[in-house]
Amino acid sequence: MNEKSYTRVRELMRPSPRVIDGLATVEEAVAIMRAENVGSLVIDRRHEGDEYGLVVLADIASKVIAENRSPARTNVYEIMSKPVLNVDADMDIKYAIRLLSRFELSRALVTEQGRLVGIVTVREMVFRFVTEGGGEAGSA
Repeated sequence: MNEKSYTRVRELMRPSPRVIDGLATVEEAVAIMRAENVGSLVIDRRHEGDEYGLVVLADIASKVIAENRSPARTNVYEIMSKPVLNVDADMDIKYAIRLLSRFELSRALVTEQGRLVGIVTVREMVFRFVTEGGGEAGSA
């Protein structure tokens, strides 16, 4: 039987995503995003039983700027998404794309044995999947 190769999430993830404290201000978060040329930041867990949060530029636009809130006086924990969808580093990107699409999400945290190891976007996975000819009709 022919075994078809597949692309793992780990091959496309951005390793070691930027993690910040939930008490950081939106103003600080935007400065980090600009300096590091990223569109999202992971909000650190407060303790081992807690979950990571995520703040993206769209959150800042809709929950701070559109609502006329001060970026200097708004903490990221007030506007973050939490909990955040996680995918395993060894998951086939086809299934990661399906999962994120089902929840209408643009990105997910990547974990390996419960540890945060990266972040992946639907954009990058779709580009790779289609480029490698993974979009054949009828594939499972």
